[in-house]
Parts: sequence; structure tokens; C-alpha cells
Amino acid sequence: MKKLAVLFLCLNFLWSFGQEDIKQDFKPSTLNQPGQEYPMVNSQGYVRFKIKAPAADSVSVSLGLGGRGGTKLTKNEEGFWTGTTEGPMDEGFHYYHLTVDGGTFNDPGAKNYYGSVRWESGIEIPAHDQEFYALKDVPHGAVQQILFPSPSTDTSRRAFVYTPPGYHSDTDKEYPVLYLQHGWGEDETAWMNQGKANLIMDNLIAEGKIEPFIIVNTYGMTNEIKWGGIRDFDIKHFQTVLTEELIPYVDSHFRTLDNPENRAMAGLSMGGMETRMITMNKPDLFQYYGLLS
Repeated sequence: MKKLAVLFLCLNFLWSFGQEDIKQDFKPSTLNQPGQEYPMVNSQGYVRFKIKAPAADSVSVSLGLGGRGGTKLTKNEEGFWTGTTEGPMDEGFHYYHLTVDGGTFNDPGAKNYYGSVRWESGIEIPAHDQEFYALKDVPHGAVQQILFPSPSTDTSRRAFVYTPPGYHSDTDKEYPVLYLQHGWGEDETAWMNQGKANLIMDNLIAEGKIEPFIIVNTYGMTNEIKWGGIRDFDIKHFQTVLTEELIPYVDSHFRTLDNPENRAMAGLSMGGMETRMITMNKPDLFQYYGLLS
């Protein structure tokens, strides 16, 4: 019994040693819906939730360290479910959702972003380098939606195009182009909405750390596949869309430097796979490529 007691005390000490006091400096997440107080984030990266569901029997949040169920919330007499993540979250953007009596729902307090092949709630854990992508008082470029014809898919497809500051005033200047692809489960809105690529570009250009260029984001799925079925993805369909339909459209509708030396492709996760395959298949189109994650 003494050995068990000593072991228990040692384990309890180690567990306590790994914990930290949670600071009560919680503030509403910067990605909350207008006027919504929750979810909240503190300076350590903990997240606190408050959901009104008086008729529910169980509520949990996918965000957190509480095992497969995420963060489990507790109900009070007024019908509000509250709870805090068991530990601090990694810095940056996170998708999450609620599970209410077994059903999947978004948090009504948070804005929604397309990820995990659905619109999910989003939250931003303040990062030590957040100034890198912050909205600052600098000249800003423009992000516009385009619809380009795609005979290969028998429809018009959507893309978003970032043009740098000065694009519309200096009408003689031509620019290099980066075709930047999203990851699996996301879409063409991801790099500007979640990734804040336009703000990063604005800040780098203002600081003189980068030469201006155009960024193009389009949806990387052509043959739709189910979750977990990435092996069934056939690159040739998207390759046709990108290289034979989108690139010619961009070159004819924007002031681009239409040559391989001024054209690049990069992508995150699945977008990285697409980048590797397409740039290897079409070395005459891209001089540069980047594989992310």
C-alpha cells in the first residue's frame, strides 16, 4: 500500500508540474460574429466557450485537448453550457464545431470558414508573429472574384485574384503571377480568408521586402471525392483546368508577365501534391514552385 501511495503522489506531482495556472484575462476572439462575447481566448492560448442549449443533454467542442470528444461543456441552471480547453492551443487559426446530442453544429458566436469539406467555425489564437499578417495602415491591394470558362468541366469556375497596390494606377506595369493552391477539405477562399495572404503581401511590399506580384487561388478539386479518398484524385482533370483554361484567362485579362520565368505555383498539403505533379508535368509553364506541408 505504501508503494502505491508513493506512486500516486509521484504521478500527481508530475501531472501538477505540467499544468499552469489559467490566467483570467480572456477576451472575445477576433473572429467572433459582431457583438458576440464567446468564444474567448486568453493570453496563454486557452479558449473558453459559452453555448445556450437549454434542451440539450450533452454539448462538446471539437477544439481542445480532451481526447476524441474535444472540450466537454457543463450546463448551468440557465441552460448555458460553458467550458475551457484543458490546455493552451497552438498559435494561429483553427477550425472547430460543436457536437450537441450527437449532432454537428457550428458555434453561433463565431464566423464560419470553409474547411474539413464543410463550413466550420473559426478561431484565432494570438501568435507571437501576428504583426506579420496584421491589418495595417499601408497601401492595400485588391482581391477580386473572377469566373472563367472551363470547357473541360462544362461550366464556369471561380478564382480569386490578388493584385498588388498600384496595379490600377500604373497601367503600364506588368507583374509575375503565383498560382497558390489550398489544402484538402478547403477551397479557393482559404488563402485570403484564413491565410490572410493579401495582408501578408501588402505588409511585405510596404516594408520593401518583396517585389509586387499577382496571386491566383482556384478550387483544386475537379473529380469530387469523399473524405479519406484522396487516392482516387486524378490530377489530369485539374491540370487541364489550371494550365489550359485558368492561366490563359488570367494572362488575357490581367497585366501579367506571360513567361515561365515570371510564373510560379505553390500549394499547401493537397495543393502541394498538385503543385509537384503539375510543375513536373509542365516544366515549360513554371520556373518556380513551392511545396508547403
